[in-house]
Amino acid sequence: MATRSRIGIELSNGDVLSVYHHWDGYPQWLGKTLMKKFNTTEKVSELIDGGDMSVCWSNERWDGKKTTNYGPQYYSGRGEDCPPRLNTLVEYMTDKETCEEYHYLWSQKVKVWICRDMKQFQDGKPEFVDIPA
Repeated sequence: MATRSRIGIELSNGDVLSVYHHWDGYPQWLGKTLMKKFNTTEKVSELIDGGDMSVCWSNERWDGKKTTNYGPQYYSGRGEDCPPRLNTLVEYMTDKETCEEYHYLWSQKVKVWICRDMKQFQDGKPEFVDIPA
């Protein structure tokens, strides 16, 4: 099963540009991967510009072949058009309608990843969680 998530970047006007991420969205994998591999505004922007993805860090491609180059496996690689989505910050941090279990946000102001457990399968309210080092 997938652990669905959303990866966003906070824009200068306070809105959030984000993409869907299908596999391994829990903080122990996606959170750590984002912190290690996508830790500058430039890298985060490039990641999000590619649109929705199956996974952000893989050497597998849609044709089933593995490469020596790691990177995102975008849905556009199999012909889908899934561009980034624009929301207000409040919409992004509280939206439980999209069924993602975690929302990640790159804050350009403080250059850090923030993770929010959306409590998708629980009755509780979304809450911020730590990303393991």
